[in-house]
Amino acid sequence: MDYDWSALDLAFRDEVREFLEAKLTPELRRAGRLATSVYPDHEASMAWQGILHERGWAAPAWPVEFGGCDWSLTQHYIFNRESTLAGAPALSPMGIKMVAHAIIAYGTPEQKAFYLPRILTGEIFFCQGYSEPEAGSDLASLTMAADEDGDDLVCTGSKIWTTHATEANWIFCLVRTSRAGKKQQGITFLLIDMNTPGIEIRPLVMTSGEQVQNQVFFDHVRVPKRNVLGQIDEGWTVAKYLLVHERGGAMAPFLQAMAQEIAVEAAKQPGPDGNSLIDDPAFAARLAEARIRTEVLEILEYRTISAMSRGHNPGPASSMLKILATELSQKLTELALAAAGPRGRVYQPHATKPGGPIAEFIPPADNYRSGAPWQAVAPLRYFNDRAGSIYAGSNEIQRNILAKAALGL
Repeated sequence: MDYDWSALDLAFRDEVREFLEAKLTPELRRAGRLATSVYPDHEASMAWQGILHERGWAAPAWPVEFGGCDWSLTQHYIFNRESTLAGAPALSPMGIKMVAHAIIAYGTPEQKAFYLPRILTGEIFFCQGYSEPEAGSDLASLTMAADEDGDDLVCTGSKIWTTHATEANWIFCLVRTSRAGKKQQGITFLLIDMNTPGIEIRPLVMTSGEQVQNQVFFDHVRVPKRNVLGQIDEGWTVAKYLLVHERGGAMAPFLQAMAQEIAVEAAKQPGPDGNSLIDDPAFAARLAEARIRTEVLEILEYRTISAMSRGHNPGPASSMLKILATELSQKLTELALAAAGPRGRVYQPHATKPGGPIAEFIPPADNYRSGAPWQAVAPLRYFNDRAGSIYAGSNEIQRNILAKAALGL
């Protein structure tokens, strides 16, 4: 990768840094630093989205006519990297980074006019209704039925592992409208108002003690056909397009920041020989290997994003990046757990209220070292990251895609 940026790029970097310094409050930085998974604290994320929207930077990857930025690829990269390094809370990906792109590509003019401005402002907040109890990585096996009744589709079934369902007021779902032909056929992409009668949400408590995931039940929920994205029975095409955006993006800057954070904390933690953990040859070698891999991932991501900016479909490259990023993240959370030391490993989270943000998860006082919360966050990240190789299509499925598309097997 060529880091020899132009004077224009360097000026843009300085503009971004000045903006982050002025607008990224200590509370928002804290929320970003204490994020325990790829899904940020909801309240902090929406507050930051509002600030970005005011500047016109909430959805820079959208086409300009819908509120995106006329940035070069390098400027997109600079913005993402500087935001990550500054500790800005991530924006929820389901709306701006996922379904919005599907709406832009497959939506009617009326759908674009209704949903896109409201996604930008946060008035509409989407969650994702894909997985079911019997349909996870084999998503085409989904059974949630949507039967036609006049101008409506009547939906019955359930979705599981639905992140932020309790905060969302809309959900995008894959539903079964026909059983004819292959199982990928007869699937429809549907946008559903979460306030529609017949929807019930049941929170799922994770191993970490957090309540981010949910199961959502649909009991004869009537949805207007005008909420179909694309065509009835052709939702699999829309879903595949959206998955490219779910699996894509730039993870390398976040992982590089995590690696640096681990190095700082490992320098404070005693190693097996009495010196600091960062000086332990075995630990140092594992961390060095991980940091090298983040640099390689960055080059691959940059190359793939560059191809997408020229209108090329990344194809199996998105599967490759998903595998590399999630498995590298898991390695880093293992190192983070070691750097957290015994006090971090015995941490038992508890919340002041169900579903409370991480700022409200208060570990026992003796789990802090010098008043820092890092030891409390590291175990949560470790637990949550075990799901990284499963969500968005398990890594085993991604390897099957690569074997078929890239190797012709």
